[in-house]
Amino acid sequence: MTSLRQRFVKFLDEKNFFTNMLDKIEEKTGVRKYYLAAGSITTLGIYLVFGYGASLLCNLIGFVYPAYSSIKAIESTDKEDDTKWLTYWVVYGIFSVAEFFSDIFLYWFPFYYAGKCLFLLWCMAPVVWNGSQLIYNRLVRPLFLKHQNRVDSVVNDLSSKALNAAECVTREAVKLHLEKNKEN
Repeated sequence: MTSLRQRFVKFLDEKNFFTNMLDKIEEKTGVRKYYLAAGSITTLGIYLVFGYGASLLCNLIGFVYPAYSSIKAIESTDKEDDTKWLTYWVVYGIFSVAEFFSDIFLYWFPFYYAGKCLFLLWCMAPVVWNGSQLIYNRLVRPLFLKHQNRVDSVVNDLSSKALNAAECVTREAVKLHLEKNKEN
């Protein structure tokens, strides 16, 4: 098994958005991209533990790159990248809802934002053991398939009730408008 450092160096040799940006910075500053990346990761890690606005930074990390990659996936003809990013967004959505209800407890943990960022990076990582794929295939998909018919039934029922309510409100609004016009 290759060491973490060897995998990091190998990643820096690949061509992608981040390494292209590091190449440009290296060219302008003369500082090797290995040191630029290591310094940036260290600074980011320290900021996530001690910095003000760590929540915003963590949410940006979990949103900006996946949103960019999702747009690229939509514009490509390959179906695999669409599935990959849709899976990420499903897991991200579930995580966000769970976090909303448990945030009162989670924010008290000192390394919460660093852990959250690591989790989100694991979910979007371009590796075989990608977090969103693992969570989706082992947890979300089995639960979805087990309860799909029941959920579809509830959604259809709520949809028809919402449509009926909208029709009633529209009828009443038109009726009130016509009555007001008759009075004038």
